[in-house]
Amino acid sequence: MGDNFKGFSSTIEILLEEKKYSSLRDILNTINPADIAAIFNDIQEEKLPLLFRLLPKELAAEAFVEMDDDMQELLIKGFSDAELKAVVDELYVDDAVDIVEEMPANVVNRVLKQADPELRKMINEILKYPEDSAGSIMTTEYLSLRPQMTVEEAIKRIRRTCVDKETIYTCYVTDQNRTLIGMLSLKDLLVADDDDVVENIMETNVICVDTHTDQEEVAQMLSKYNFMALPVVDKETRLVGIVTFDDAIDVIEEETTEDIEMMAAITPTDKPYLKTGVFETWKKRIPWLLLLMISATFTGLIITSFESALAAQVALTAFIPMLMDTGGNSGSQASVTIIRGLSLNEIEFRDIFRVIWKEIRVAVLCGLTLAAANFVKLILLDRAGIMISLTVCLTLVITVIVAKVIGCSLPMLAKKIGFDPAVMASPFITTMVDALSLLVYFGTATALLHL
Repeated sequence: MGDNFKGFSSTIEILLEEKKYSSLRDILNTINPADIAAIFNDIQEEKLPLLFRLLPKELAAEAFVEMDDDMQELLIKGFSDAELKAVVDELYVDDAVDIVEEMPANVVNRVLKQADPELRKMINEILKYPEDSAGSIMTTEYLSLRPQMTVEEAIKRIRRTCVDKETIYTCYVTDQNRTLIGMLSLKDLLVADDDDVVENIMETNVICVDTHTDQEEVAQMLSKYNFMALPVVDKETRLVGIVTFDDAIDVIEEETTEDIEMMAAITPTDKPYLKTGVFETWKKRIPWLLLLMISATFTGLIITSFESALAAQVALTAFIPMLMDTGGNSGSQASVTIIRGLSLNEIEFRDIFRVIWKEIRVAVLCGLTLAAANFVKLILLDRAGIMISLTVCLTLVITVIVAKVIGCSLPMLAKKIGFDPAVMASPFITTMVDALSLLVYFGTATALLHL
């Protein structure tokens, strides 16, 4: 489908020009809501409201949820109050919250004004939870049953209420105080006898999360247990909502994008690249570049302080880039591996000494291999002397060891003190390793070459 978006867009625009609205409606009815949102990106802005009005009410709401913030805002501004209410009434609570969180105040006021009192109350309740918590991404539209219900009664309740629920495949059992006491799947109900009682067939060992649990941890739990949804409870274990797997996918994508940007020394942004302005992109990148540039001045100071040594052995200068690059690459390898392990909860801070010991052994093997290859190159191709070759190769081994130890330990230390481990990625580690590799290089040269 993705390769045909341009063709669909052209066809749709032609039909719009020819005012063949019936044909347009028939075509749009056959397209997935996510694909409709993608097609809308290629349509001229002034034609979007008319095209959106051709969608059936339910399909329009589903497609609206899939659109980016800018397009949603554009459409809302073009909606009449009746049209906006029709869309809002079809939204699930978590989708409505996402829209409210991203829109300007004047647009939010319009959305909330058109929402019915119950939806408005649920939106305001979810907005009270901390950003990036389970409470902030949950939906309150879940199926709950009572333990004394028979299977026949439970299925009747599902039929009566399922229209307004985001998912019906998992049902949660609560008592009169809404305390979560069990769960069962729709399959469990369908294969049970009509007169079976819910409390006799439900699973009582329910895995759940607190409203303040970090959203990334929630997404990992959904992935780990292969759940369709995960119940969210308050401090009194009362069921207040569920997080569905589609929200978990969004969280994983968001968190991964954020980590990648931070590892590249870019302040994270929630906008697509092509929709982020030049000035905004500059603001996201320049603080880190300034910080790294200032920190890199230490490298220059080290080289300056060893000018006399370099003057005595000018050949040493030629190998500085290779040593610094190798050190930076070695540190980056270790840091990326550890950051990923921390993100997946494969590694914890208590494992730091095991991690360091493993990286030291890996570094020794890598360092010796690189040194051996480099020694042959120095002797045969560069025609360097034995002592200079030994100096460079010994520095290479030590630099790789130091780089990998720094690369594996800094992310773990960062997480321990409350920072995002991704901050301690390639740029910072490379800057530190550059300075340390020069100190090791000149220290080794001074000792071996008596400079």
